Amino acid sequence: MTPSPRADALLDLLFPLGQLIVGVVVALVSVIAAYRLAQRGPSRMRTVLLITGAAVVGITVFGILSNRSA
Repeated sequence: MTPSPRADALLDLLFPLGQLIVGVVVALVSVIAAYRLAQRGPSRMRTVLLITGAAVVGITVFGILSNRSA
């Protein structure tokens, strides 16, 4: 059973709103986490930045390798 074209049109209109809500929530949580982390001192900030940088590099390498095999 396929959905009606009206239902698809409604979902297409609501989809950007959902993305906006998710983006705002992620940004808000990131700002709160960064603020709380900054209060703990520079040594913890340095460690978190190193871990975050390593995670970004790891995800990037994984993405590149997974695209090459496809």
